[in-house]
Amino acid sequence: MFQRVLVANRGEIALRIIRCLREMEIESVLIYSEADKESLPVKIATIPVCIGPANAKESYLNQDLILDIALKTGCEAIHPGYGFLSENAEFAAKCEEKGISFIGPCAEIIRRMGDKMEARKLMMEHNVPVVPGSKEVCESLAGAKELADKIGYPVLLKAVAGGGGRGMRRVYAPEEFEQAYQSASMEAKAAFGNGDMYLEKLILNPHHIEFQILADKSGNTIYLGERDCSIQRRNQKMIEESPSKILDKQMRAKMGEVAVRAAKAAGYYSAGTIEFVVDEEGNYYFIEMNTRIQVEHPVTEMVTGIDLVREQIKIAAGMDLSVKQEDIVMNGHAIECRINAENPKMNFMPSPGKIDFLHFPGGKGVRVESAIYDGYEVSPFYDSMIAKIIVHADNRLEAIRKMRCALEEMIVGGIETNDKFQYLILFHPEFIRGRYDTGFIERNLEELLEWGKDYE
Repeated sequence: MFQRVLVANRGEIALRIIRCLREMEIESVLIYSEADKESLPVKIATIPVCIGPANAKESYLNQDLILDIALKTGCEAIHPGYGFLSENAEFAAKCEEKGISFIGPCAEIIRRMGDKMEARKLMMEHNVPVVPGSKEVCESLAGAKELADKIGYPVLLKAVAGGGGRGMRRVYAPEEFEQAYQSASMEAKAAFGNGDMYLEKLILNPHHIEFQILADKSGNTIYLGERDCSIQRRNQKMIEESPSKILDKQMRAKMGEVAVRAAKAAGYYSAGTIEFVVDEEGNYYFIEMNTRIQVEHPVTEMVTGIDLVREQIKIAAGMDLSVKQEDIVMNGHAIECRINAENPKMNFMPSPGKIDFLHFPGGKGVRVESAIYDGYEVSPFYDSMIAKIIVHADNRLEAIRKMRCALEEMIVGGIETNDKFQYLILFHPEFIRGRYDTGFIERNLEELLEWGKDYE
């Protein structure tokens, strides 16, 4: 097992990893930017090292400097968390070259699954259902438009190297196509250095269901149930839960087996996620694989009792999985709300600033993942998520009630957050029935904001 691991991230996920390392009696080296010098992970890490200014390109994305720090501090491995360098094949390759274990899959797998078009082709070759659309990268605007006309509108334009909703556009009519194609390609080029595009038939308002998988280097691969991530705004998840209300036992097993087949097709090892969309008729289609730990991983941990970060670390160290498929049992129901420093009343404008009072909820079945504290300055330089509230109960209705109580109890003073907006979602009939889809926020935004006026 590793003796010392560098954590190449910040905020709640850095703290989550450091805590896991401490439990495993592994020392942690944490890189941090000047903007994060007062952060909680810095105060808890074994060895904190300031890597540079707030600009992520000069700090959290500075590959060579991160590797230099890892070598100088005697780290045997690097945990990238999520975001930043977690799905960067170049960085994983550099780790391999330096003899440092990358806690995640190898560079080749990241590259293969990060290229959405290549991943799509691989899935088709292994009989994993995919959304109708491109079989190759769109070589030109004219060729892409011709394919769109053939499969029929609406279509979804997607960047080959995209992620987090960037480089993605919905197109409902031919006259919208050219502008959407060019803007998506330019956005992807700026964000990922690759403007290549492909397209799929747009499944209107599907359910977004993802399966958590674990795989070791010996080829043992299992699935740990699903998470319903359909409550989204602009392709960004807000609320996740497990199990999904729309899956029965048979469909769960069938999709889980497909997820395992998809992971094995990629030669995958580590923790990962196979993402599907499910249409109104119950047809499901592979859309992508995330080759990292997910923001919403605590939901799965709560219902299965499996520590996913610990398993990640053990797999990277060459150990086989400590559990088999028959050991995985989903108990009860878990829900997660992502708390962002943003103002829903102002079109979800980010709300950085100093927290002048903080109180987190507690009690049986309530888990808080956060790196903020009373007096902490929320930075304007990074993602606006400041906390995740996760609850677990015997059934879905009790979990909803528990989450309502948790959000009622939480107080974050000095900045605006989306906690009240999330709270209102938990009372909406569509959510309570569990029949919501990815169009929920768009359909109900005005109603929820109107309800919010009464809540103030």
